[in-house]
Amino acid sequence: MNIISASVKGFKELEIIIDNSTGINLSKFSIKNRAEFLDIKTRYIDNNTITIILLEEIDIKSECFLIYDNITKGCSYFKLFSSEEFNGRFFTLEELGLIYKKNFSDFRVWSPVATSINLLIYKNGDPSIDETPREFPMIESKGLWSVTVNEDLKNCFYTYRVNVYGNINETVDPYAKLVGINGYRGYIMDIKETDPQDFEKDISPDNLSNYTDAIVYEINIRDISINPNSGIPNKGKFLGLAEENCKTLNNQPTGIDYLKSLGITHIQIMPIFDFSYISIDETNPIGYNWGYDPENYNVPEGLYSTDPYDSVCRIKELKKMIYSIHKNGISINMDIVYNHIFDYKNNCFQKIFPGYYFRYNDDNTLSDGSGCGNDTASENLMMKKFIIDSVLYWCSEYHIDGFRIDLMGIHDTDTINILRHKLDTFKRKIMLYGEGWNLKTALDSSKRAAISNALHLPQIGFFNDIIRDTLKGSTFDKNAKGFISGEKNLENSIRLCVTGCTKYSETLNGIFYSPVQSINYVSCHDNNTLWDKLQFTNRNESDEIRAYRVKLALGIILTSQGIPFIHSGCEFLRTKEGIENSYNSPDYINWIDWNRRDKYMYMVNYIKNLIILRKNHPAFRMTSLTDIKNNLEFLEDLPKNTVAFILKNNANNDTWKNILVIYNANNDSAEIKLPKYSYWNLVVDRHTINEKTIHTYNINDSYHIDGISINILYNNL
Repeated sequence: MNIISASVKGFKELEIIIDNSTGINLSKFSIKNRAEFLDIKTRYIDNNTITIILLEEIDIKSECFLIYDNITKGCSYFKLFSSEEFNGRFFTLEELGLIYKKNFSDFRVWSPVATSINLLIYKNGDPSIDETPREFPMIESKGLWSVTVNEDLKNCFYTYRVNVYGNINETVDPYAKLVGINGYRGYIMDIKETDPQDFEKDISPDNLSNYTDAIVYEINIRDISINPNSGIPNKGKFLGLAEENCKTLNNQPTGIDYLKSLGITHIQIMPIFDFSYISIDETNPIGYNWGYDPENYNVPEGLYSTDPYDSVCRIKELKKMIYSIHKNGISINMDIVYNHIFDYKNNCFQKIFPGYYFRYNDDNTLSDGSGCGNDTASENLMMKKFIIDSVLYWCSEYHIDGFRIDLMGIHDTDTINILRHKLDTFKRKIMLYGEGWNLKTALDSSKRAAISNALHLPQIGFFNDIIRDTLKGSTFDKNAKGFISGEKNLENSIRLCVTGCTKYSETLNGIFYSPVQSINYVSCHDNNTLWDKLQFTNRNESDEIRAYRVKLALGIILTSQGIPFIHSGCEFLRTKEGIENSYNSPDYINWIDWNRRDKYMYMVNYIKNLIILRKNHPAFRMTSLTDIKNNLEFLEDLPKNTVAFILKNNANNDTWKNILVIYNANNDSAEIKLPKYSYWNLVVDRHTINEKTIHTYNINDSYHIDGISINILYNNL
């Protein structure tokens, strides 16, 4: 017999899973806790699962062991920690972390399993400076440890010394809002004193009546300004995006002025919370890392500040950036990564309460759906509370306008729906969307916040991998083609994408409740850029032809129902030299190449005008499946590899009564029979966008659409 797992399910109940029950002697099982054997009430077996009921409670402050003959196995508490019985005793709604006042400071940390927790107060934030801290014992009440220090601790630093299961560790506060260098120690002061001048006047742009009005543009703080030709003084820093009137040597706008000129409504910023010091050493920040390796969730990353040793500097400079971006009419979505920790063993969650904040498999090994060695357990109430508290803090303190949830499918649907409900209490519209991949995490698939459960998350957006892979081919096969690169017989898939992958009809039966759920994209920071993908799939073509394919791809993104998303630089054919995962590649691979932007300004202007057209015409931004069904009609009997549809009836109160959109993925032109109206005004072709009309056609004219292009026509009959 092998014992696969031993789990504590209740304070008096254990579950043991074995591989073979042949010859098993239940009376030989015993349980040891607090260095004592506990009295057993009963033992019984069902197939290969053994249940043991105790007469006395297990003390969770001590480890628990199962003993059988000469076998001793540690018992996991994870199932107990997930139970209603545990939550009824220990869950708290109390505010956690530091509550600072001039005359006193309250410190609160939650750990029902800790034997003791002491508060340590330092003068310095750098552990390399030798210092003996002042120490204050904390008092426990139902798992909540607290202490009040009746003096002004402003400008001091703090940590906790935690004794759990005989292991004594020093760690930072999970709720810390300010930290010292590399995030080792929390910093003490009133967070409101970190506001830069006029931050109280900061107002998020009121540019959303509905979420489908958004046009999201993904950026990285370092990439956007680090190129030598950015003309931005504070390269690679938060302040780089606060600086206006920056230009290239060709006198073309960069940074915030360029973003404003594009016409996008939101920037999605790759992680800006405090990264793991193992990835980026703030004392010598010469490396590069995207930052999908969280350390302190409620603190900005010091790499992006001009002085990471100054605990306030990173906060003030981030707020200056936010104020400047908002002032220029752009909203900010934050990329949040609560699904895993970089190094769980050395993280504050594990040091304070081991076995609670991370998800476990039935064999008591760590769940690893994230592929990073661990998954956080959002279903556990205090982890759920932390995630929600953290997001709401960024929203209120930093005026963040939306959140992109990394690997959202790791989390449970309840957490994401509650978060949506909490964000709805703010006076402004706050976006919430994420990666809904159905990952192999140890959470029942019916409870995952994955695309497969989209109908249970009706107000949540999902990155739409259907449109991504239909347009360019599988993102995981660099040689796989899609509609824009010449793959055949994808017309029906494109039609589905046009509807926002909603349940439009029996033949176009999508996955989404409404277009609000569909984040339409063809590329993002992950995997190859669209241009690099085309370099693999269409390697023998000229740059001119490949550029047409990019126009067609972004044209489909911007004219489909749902929420369009553009990877920064895609509009000027961004390349990473074929490197698929550039998370730690040098700057010259990752940076926004402003020289390239200047070279391909004709591409930029084309996409810019497509953005203007989408913003001018609400027919492309319908908000419900009913509206789509009533106002979107596909044309039949078209040439192969073409798709066409009409947005009719002044859809969504559009000023144009009927809008005809045609996609032609063929290399050659295709002849289209125009719908029976007396005339059509052409406003978009392969080269030009002009809402005042490029040319007018009547129904007797034969209409030819250029190869690899999008055409848009309208009439008001």
